[in-house]
Amino acid sequence: MTNDFVFSGLKVLDASSFIAAPAAATILSDFGADVIKIEPPGKGDPQRRLSSVPPSPRAQGNYSWHLANRNKRGMVIDLKSAAAPRILKRLVEWADVVITNFPHGTREKLHLGYDEVSSWNPRVVYADITGFGDAGPDAGQPGFDLTAAWSRSGLLASTRDAGAPPTVPVWGSGDYMAAVAIYAAIVTALYRRERTGQGASVGTSLLAAGIWATGTLVAAALADGTPFELHDRKAPLNPLTNSYRTADGEWFMLVTSAPNWPGLTRVIGHPELLEDPRFADVEGFVEHSAVLTELLDAEFRSQPFAHWKDALNRERITFSLIQTPEEAAQDPQLRANDIVVPLEGVSDLKETISSPINLRGVPKVAAKRAPDLGEHNDEVLAELGFSPAEIAELRTQGAIPTPPRAEM
Repeated sequence: MTNDFVFSGLKVLDASSFIAAPAAATILSDFGADVIKIEPPGKGDPQRRLSSVPPSPRAQGNYSWHLANRNKRGMVIDLKSAAAPRILKRLVEWADVVITNFPHGTREKLHLGYDEVSSWNPRVVYADITGFGDAGPDAGQPGFDLTAAWSRSGLLASTRDAGAPPTVPVWGSGDYMAAVAIYAAIVTALYRRERTGQGASVGTSLLAAGIWATGTLVAAALADGTPFELHDRKAPLNPLTNSYRTADGEWFMLVTSAPNWPGLTRVIGHPELLEDPRFADVEGFVEHSAVLTELLDAEFRSQPFAHWKDALNRERITFSLIQTPEEAAQDPQLRANDIVVPLEGVSDLKETISSPINLRGVPKVAAKRAPDLGEHNDEVLAELGFSPAEIAELRTQGAIPTPPRAEM
């Protein structure tokens, strides 16, 4: 690493699995942190296999693994081995940040509890993520983003149309949302350490991230607000915030308000609607929602999306084409803003997604492939001061695996 990156010299031990916690470590790596990821022997982190688990799209490259684990060095350590703490202690002493998502109880058995970790390194920033938080009746309950971030938070129940049952949302989305939260907690603790010299234990939960995402509705419930009914596209609460279909079968989301009503009447070719008393104010839009939605439906179905794109842009009315993930992947806006970036070192996968954190004028590390299972065991152990004889002994004791034989 060069000294041009924000986190050059920052050392991170990623003792986590799946998406949320590893992705937080990935954001740190994007800015130059040296991240060592440890995995269990055998098949390693289950995230290695999620690209092939439905409903993940089938693809040649292991896109899911590289997305959450790029730019890291990889080790395999059997944390259940009696000799594992010899390695773990040195890794913790080396690290500025330790990240884990092992459940409470399990992490202590594996010598990854905060008390033990901080006794090895009092300056360490210890970051963890749970499904449902550290306390309460469900603190020990396993949680995934679909259950904790989406289902328990109220987000899933609110993200559907009237009369429709709850669906399965984009899985992993709650994880990546929580990853940004734990990254922010880590950076906050590092700033505090710069001022006080003290380490810290920081954390979040998938539930907390989901509640934050549903914040407007949950805050309203805390204020004893009266909830509206679920969205009905044909009679929405506000027809100016609704999805509409065009003549060529495209859907777009219209998000505008009463001040833009004159411009919208010009867009659809009905300026006379400005004189219609039914649509004189917001209350009128709500009361006559079905009528106005039917009118807008008919007009928007009369022309292709390109026509409406030009017309709405002329009036500076907010809207967006509703894209599929496949269409979004080809959107030129993503590459113009380095949201999609090249991925180095993978023959069957040329691009990946950058983390959403940017410092203008400050470079990020070029995205490089995620590590093979146990790829950097010997390299890291040597850096930690283990001799070749000690590394061989650790293999004999079962703390690390024997590397596969090279093919002749």
